[in-house]
Amino acid sequence: MSRKTLIVITGPTGSGKSDTAVELAQRVGAEIISADSRQIYRGIPIGTAAPTPAQRRAVPHHFVDMLELDEYYSAAQFEADAIALLDRLFSASDYVVMCGGSMLYVDAVCKGIDNIPTISDAVRAAVVDDWHRAGDEAMLDELRRLDPEYYERVDRKNMKRVLHAVEICRQSGTTYTSLRTNSAKQRPFRIVKTEMSLPRDVLFDRINRRVEKMVEAGLVDEARRVYPLRHLNSLNTVGYKEMFAMFDGVWDLPTAVARIQKNTRVYAKKQMTWFARDAEIRRFAPGDVDGILSLL
Repeated sequence: MSRKTLIVITGPTGSGKSDTAVELAQRVGAEIISADSRQIYRGIPIGTAAPTPAQRRAVPHHFVDMLELDEYYSAAQFEADAIALLDRLFSASDYVVMCGGSMLYVDAVCKGIDNIPTISDAVRAAVVDDWHRAGDEAMLDELRRLDPEYYERVDRKNMKRVLHAVEICRQSGTTYTSLRTNSAKQRPFRIVKTEMSLPRDVLFDRINRRVEKMVEAGLVDEARRVYPLRHLNSLNTVGYKEMFAMFDGVWDLPTAVARIQKNTRVYAKKQMTWFARDAEIRRFAPGDVDGILSLL
């Protein structure tokens, strides 16, 4: 077994991953790969709880603040880019820390993504145009026709995944289900997976307070700056959707904040359910760096 080790720090949103990852990386002499599908975009650090400037000064972070909001990116691209980066980082250190709660991004590096065909610009543009013209229900109906098996499995409120499945079906001429092998790829390095774990009531209280701190830090102004781009998939996420609804006159600020808190808690539950299925994950309290080091 290679001495090179990828230490994964994952867990639900608000569970203390970033602080733990920074301390761990400092102690083992590692750099950090962010596995967060929203922190990768520029201009939205408050709503995505991106690593702070102090954290980024303390330890080099990769895949943070690197894409414009209108740039397309996928878990498959992240897999290719992260594996290429790991080759370089492992030449300088025996350890790399990967920190993030985007489940597909974590699995992309640890297990690999199936060989899905590359989506052409024409197909992607056509799907987005159809979505903007016809809405969510029309795209869900198309997915049900093209791939009824995946339709039954997909989170139908996550339109990013719905649209991606429609893209794959149109591009390949077959079902997304038939292209998903779910077989893990072998990596030439050791993987140690950990989850920051808290009692649910404690986690939910942390989430509620973090949302309040985001508002105090300027979330409303940040969301207002990107409001003209609200149609972009990069902004189709908790925090911005609720702010946009407030700007549209649907809610007042207290209601929007309460909705962000609620929807963040719902997302955290989905993350915990996903991670619970992974028998390789070891659970630690946030900040238990000594416990994580005992696995190395």
